[in-house]
Amino acid sequence: MEPSERLDPESLAAVLDMVCSTSFDSVMIAEVGDVEGETPIVFVNEAFSELTGYSEAEVLGESPAFLQGPGTERAVLDQLVGDLAAGRMFEGRTVNYRKDGSPFIMNWRVVPVRSGEEITHYLAIQRSA
Repeated sequence: MEPSERLDPESLAAVLDMVCSTSFDSVMIAEVGDVEGETPIVFVNEAFSELTGYSEAEVLGESPAFLQGPGTERAVLDQLVGDLAAGRMFEGRTVNYRKDGSPFIMNWRVVPVRSGEEITHYLAIQRSA
């Protein structure tokens, strides 16, 4: 059997939707925000809801910063901001907080998504340590 051609865009979109929907890892997509740095969430998967206790409806339009709290390390957030401002992928680990207020250690990777040269979104993959 010979390898098939690349998936057409519609099929690829369906496969990627399935990957996000069934992933064990939390997936969040946020739009590039305004000059204040607000990045509204436009997508979360079920694993995000299981990890944080927040439903999709509760977080759409919100900034991911709502997950931060007193134990969230400022140095890690500064690295995140610096990497994203430079157009680089970020990888880090810090404390975030669930809906019930309980803390959890989160490993996460944030990747800038580009349309041509312009960064339009950020894709965040998150996992509790």
